[in-house]
Amino acid sequence: MKQLLSPALVKQSLASHAWLGLAVGAFMYLVCLSGSFLVFEHELEHWEQADAPERHQVTPEQVQSAYNLLEKQVMAEQNKAETDSEHHHHMFVMLPTAASPNMRVASDDGSYFVNADGSLGDKVDTPWTQLLIDLHLYLHLPKSFGMIVVSILGVMLCGLIISGFLSHPRIFKDAFTLRPKAAPRLSQADWHNRFSVWGAPFHLMIGVTGAFFGLASLFVLIGAQAFYDGDTSKVVPAIYGAEPELEQPLQTAAVGKALAQMPQIAPEAEPFYITVEDVGTEHQYILLGAEHPERLIYAEQYRFDSAGNYLSKVGFSDGEAGRQAIFSVYRIHFGHFGGLLVKLAYVALGLALAVISVSGINIWLAKRRQRDGLNNIWTAIVWGTPLALGLTAVAQLALGGSSKWIFWGALVIAALLCQWVDRPNRSKGLLQLTGALTLLAMVILHAMAFGAYAWKAAPLGINLSFIATAVLLFWRGLAHIGDNRNEMTERTR
Repeated sequence: MKQLLSPALVKQSLASHAWLGLAVGAFMYLVCLSGSFLVFEHELEHWEQADAPERHQVTPEQVQSAYNLLEKQVMAEQNKAETDSEHHHHMFVMLPTAASPNMRVASDDGSYFVNADGSLGDKVDTPWTQLLIDLHLYLHLPKSFGMIVVSILGVMLCGLIISGFLSHPRIFKDAFTLRPKAAPRLSQADWHNRFSVWGAPFHLMIGVTGAFFGLASLFVLIGAQAFYDGDTSKVVPAIYGAEPELEQPLQTAAVGKALAQMPQIAPEAEPFYITVEDVGTEHQYILLGAEHPERLIYAEQYRFDSAGNYLSKVGFSDGEAGRQAIFSVYRIHFGHFGGLLVKLAYVALGLALAVISVSGINIWLAKRRQRDGLNNIWTAIVWGTPLALGLTAVAQLALGGSSKWIFWGALVIAALLCQWVDRPNRSKGLLQLTGALTLLAMVILHAMAFGAYAWKAAPLGINLSFIATAVLLFWRGLAHIGDNRNEMTERTR
C-alpha cells in the first residue's frame, strides 16, 4: 500500500483526516457512546418499567379484546373533546417478544401495557431511554434538523475512514503494534490506529446506514428525478408499497382475525406488531408486521382489510433487492439480529468507535504541546458524559422526571470543575469516581423502586452491567487521583 500512495496524497489525506476529526470528534463521541447503549434499547425500556406485566404468549382473542378496550377509550376521549381534531389516524398492538416480554396497545396519544386479566395497565413511559434515543438520533436538537446533522456525521465518518487509510501507508503493517508505555501521543496514536483498522468494516457500515436515516428525503428527491420525472409522490409507494384502495362499512378492525390467519399465510413468520391505518374511516386497513428468522429485514408487512380479510404483503422479504435493502437498514445499524452475541459485538465495536473519536482529539491536543481550557473542556466531555447520563437516570428514579437540561447542565458543571482543578489526572479521577457512585446510586434506587423485579431477566443484566462499570470507573478513578508521576507532563502538553 505504501508504494501505491504518493507522499503528497498521504500528506493531503492526513490533513483532511485531522480537520474532519476535529470538526466532528465531540459529536461523534456522543453519538457513538449513546448508540452503544441503544443496542440494548428494548432491555433498557424493560429496566425502566421492570414491574410491567409480562406476557410471553397471547391469543388472537386476547389481542382483539385489548384493541377493543383501547378503541373504546379513544372514542370516549374524542366524545369528551367534542371535536374531530382529535381523530386518531393510527392504532397499534405490540405483541410480546423475547426482548420486550409484554403486550402493549397504543394510539397517537400514548401506549399502555395490557395486564394479565386483559385490562389496560399503566402507561408505557421510558423517558431515560428516550433521552438516549434523542441524543443518538438528534443530539437533542430539534428533530428534523438534528436528524440531518447526525446523518451528516455518518457521511463524515465514511470520509474519516477513507482518509485515515490513505494517510497511513503502514496501517496494515502496524495493525498489531501497541506501545502502552510510550509517550501519551504515541500510545494514543496506537490505540486510535489499531481500533480503526480492526473495526473499519463495521464502522463504515455504521456510517453508511447512519447517513441513510436523515438523508432519506434527499434520496427520495434523487429517485423522483431519476425514475419518476420529479414526482416525489410516486417514490414512497414504490419503496414501501401503495396503500390499498378500500371502501368498507365502518367497524372495529378485526385484528384478532388477521393474527389468527398468519400460521397459514406465512408459517415461518413471527408477528410482533399490528398497525391499524386510517382508523375510523371507510379506508381503514390492518398492517401486520412479522419478523422472518435468518433475514435482516425489519419486518414483512401483511395487509388485511378492516374485517380481517387478507389482501397482500408488501414484499420486503422477497421483493426487489432495493426494497429489501432499505427495510434492512434499521436492524443492521442497531444490531437487532442474531441474538445476544451480536448485540455484545455491536457494543464492543461501538465503544471502540467512541475510543477512536476520543483518541483522535487526544492526539491533536498532545501535538499542541501546551495545556489550556480546551484540554479541560475535552476531559469534561469525555468523562462527564457517562456521569451526566447517570445523573439523568438518578433524577428519573428519585424524582420521577428526567430532562436533557440535566444532562447538558451536568456537562457544563463538569467543565467548570475541570477548569477549577486544572490537573488532568485529578479531573479524570474525580469525574470517574463520581460517575461510579452515580451508577451505584442508580442500581440502589432501581432496586428500591422495583424490588425483586430489579433482579430478573433484562433488568438483572442491566443492573449487573452498571455495577461492573461502576467498579471499573472506581478503580480507574483511584488510579488517576493517586498518579502524580505524569501530572507535570500532562500540564505542559
